[in-house]
Amino acid sequence: MPLHTTTVITRPYDQIEIGESASITKTITEADIVNFAGIIGDFNPIHVDEEFAKATVFGKRLAHGMLTASFISTLMGRCMPGTNGLYLSQEIKFLKPVLVGDTITAYAEIIEKIDAKRRLIIKTTVSNQRGEMVIDGKAVTMVRKDAE
Repeated sequence: MPLHTTTVITRPYDQIEIGESASITKTITEADIVNFAGIIGDFNPIHVDEEFAKATVFGKRLAHGMLTASFISTLMGRCMPGTNGLYLSQEIKFLKPVLVGDTITAYAEIIEKIDAKRRLIIKTTVSNQRGEMVIDGKAVTMVRKDAE
């Protein structure tokens, strides 16, 4: 059963099982894109200029790829594994653009445990409201023993 991501959790490594999953869904708004651009300083017109974006193959402004990917980080920090985790790495393949108004769902599933290092290998994806995968990847987290 997927975990709820509205609550931040902490679980001991030995209670985490292969096959566990979690997801979070968010509609990307103009405010999200503008705020993200301001935080990271990426004001590429494909993200922030509607007139510029209309002339591109997409015809509309795009969300920053890392804005979309950042929802995977939300899953890691809330429940995969949660507050006792250290997010060690993330492989990301951007497959399709995310446009203003798209509703995305970030999904994570534990696919492997490495007991000797207390590591979790996690399949990560993000899909849009049409069920199209926009990001495919894999994360590695470590579960801190000192936080249990």
